[in-house]
Amino acid sequence: MELWILFGTFIFLLLIGTPVAFCLGAASLATIIYLGLPPVVVFQRLNSGVSVFALMAIPFFIFAGELMVRGDIARRLIAVAGSLVGHFRGGLGQVNISASLLFGGISGSAAADASAIGGLMIPQMKERGYDADYGVNITVTSAIIALLIPPSHNMIIYSIAAGGRISIADLFTAGILPGIILGISLMIAAWWVAKKRDYPLDTFKGWGVVQRLFINAFPGLLLIGIIFGGVRSGVFTASESSCIAVVYAIFVTVLIYRFLDWKGFVEAGMAAVRTTAMVLLVIGSAASFGWLLAYLHVPASLVEVMRNVSDDPLVIMLLINVALLILGTFMDMSPLIVITTPIFLPVALAFGVDPVHFGVILILNLGIGLCTPPVGSVLFVGCAVGKITVWEAVRTIGPFYFAAFATLILVTYIPALSLAIPALFH
Repeated sequence: MELWILFGTFIFLLLIGTPVAFCLGAASLATIIYLGLPPVVVFQRLNSGVSVFALMAIPFFIFAGELMVRGDIARRLIAVAGSLVGHFRGGLGQVNISASLLFGGISGSAAADASAIGGLMIPQMKERGYDADYGVNITVTSAIIALLIPPSHNMIIYSIAAGGRISIADLFTAGILPGIILGISLMIAAWWVAKKRDYPLDTFKGWGVVQRLFINAFPGLLLIGIIFGGVRSGVFTASESSCIAVVYAIFVTVLIYRFLDWKGFVEAGMAAVRTTAMVLLVIGSAASFGWLLAYLHVPASLVEVMRNVSDDPLVIMLLINVALLILGTFMDMSPLIVITTPIFLPVALAFGVDPVHFGVILILNLGIGLCTPPVGSVLFVGCAVGKITVWEAVRTIGPFYFAAFATLILVTYIPALSLAIPALFH
C-alpha cells in the first residue's frame, strides 16, 4: 500500500501539471504520514540531499556556461566547425553538429547548447535553403552531446545519487568517446537526409582558413583542457575546477574577446541562479523520494523481479533501457537521475555492470528523453528557436532518433567505449 501511495500521489500530481519538485516532495510527505513516521523526515532528507559539497560544482559550471553563451564563444566555434566540415553534403547541418561537440565541452548543458548553437545556426540554415525542421532536428539531437562530455553537471548529479562513491573524474572521461560516437552517428544521419533532400555542397576553404579560425577560437577551447586536465590529473577537484572555469570564462570573454558587457554578466548570473535553484530543489525533493524507495526495499525487490525474468545481463540492460526511455518522455532529466539511480544501479551492479559504464548509459538514455515529446525540454527550446511546432519537428526527426538509439545500443553492449579512456588513468 505504501508504494501505491508514493507512486500514485506522484503520478496524479504530475498529470495535473504540478512542478516535478513539488510532486516528489508531496508524494514523499503523504507516504511518510501513512507510515506513521515524523513528517520532519521529509525535510531532513531534502536538506541532506542538497547539503553535499560536490554539488557546489553545479552552480559554477552552469554560470561558466552562461558566460560562454553570452561571450561570443559559440560564434567562433561555429566558424571553426564550418571550416572543417562545411564542405560536406548538408554542410551547415554538419557544422551544427560539430559546433555542438565543441560547445558542449564548454557549456555542459543541452539546453544552453540548443539555445546558443541553434540561435546562430538555424536562421543561417533557413537563409541558405535548408528546411526549418532539418535545422531544429539536428540542433535538438546534437545537444545531447553536451551531457556526455565534460563538464557535464548531470554526471555530478549521478555520482551523488549513487552515494558519492563513483569518481566524477572517471565519469567525465567515460563520456568522451560515446559523445564523439554520437556526434559521428548524427553526422551520418544528417548527410543521409541532406542527400535525400538534395541540399547544397560548399567548397573547402583551405587549411589556412582552418588554422586562422582555430587560433581565433583557441582561448575558448582551452577551457575544455583546463577542466578535463585539471580534474583528471588530480590538480584540483570537480568543485574547484568549476570555480576556475568561471574565472577563466570571465577572463576570456571580457579581456580577450572583449564581448561580454555588464548587462550580459548580470543576465548570465540571473540565468545561472534560476537554473541552479530549480536543479537543487529537484535534487532535494528527489532525495527524500529516493530515501523512501530504499526504506521500502524497492531496489532489492526489483533485483529479484529482474532475476525471475532473466539471468542474462544483455536482457536485463535492454529492459532497463526501455524503462528509462519511457520515463524520459514524461519527466525531466535531473529528477530522473536522482530517482532512477537508486532503483536501477543496484540491479545493474547485481548483473556485473560497472557503475561508471552504467552512468554513461543512464545519461545518454535520459538525454534522448529530452528530445522526445511530451516533456522534451530541449525539443521545446529547438522548436522555439526554429519557430516551428513540435509536431513539425517530430514528424521528420526519425533518422536522428535512429542515430541516437544506435549509439545507445553500442554504448550499452560495448563497455569498452565507456571504460577504455578512464582505464588509461588508473
